[in-house]
Amino acid sequence: MTSARLPENATASAPATGPAGSSGLGPLGQIALHVSDADRAERFYRDVLGLPLLFRFGNVVFFDCAGVRLMLEGGHECTGKREQFCIYFRVVGIDAIVGALRSRQVYFEREPHLVSKMPDHELWMAFLHDPDGNLLALMEEKR
Repeated sequence: MTSARLPENATASAPATGPAGSSGLGPLGQIALHVSDADRAERFYRDVLGLPLLFRFGNVVFFDCAGVRLMLEGGHECTGKREQFCIYFRVVGIDAIVGALRSRQVYFEREPHLVSKMPDHELWMAFLHDPDGNLLALMEEKR
């Protein structure tokens, strides 16, 4: 896993916190994800991952991810593993959540593992794929 690096002449600053921030950008409102079968994706994200279903309109299914909408748009060809991006879900108690998802037949690539030690917490992650091969992750900041 690689981490993003700033160009040599760039400086890091605090992110914008909303419309008053320097960029005018607020928090993420929605993430769109292409899936091959909207029905299968709806069952996985609702019944297996336990995300609350907001609504469905035809081949488009919307879930709530703690205030951010996840839009799954069905009817797209499945090309296998899709690792150009990853959706990270914040969790508390990563080991217990991985155990619960495994009991629902979710396959994890490896056990939850320490990714980085920060000054005030440890970052732990576990990676899985949805039925279309989209990469998902669970992340916990252990303090």
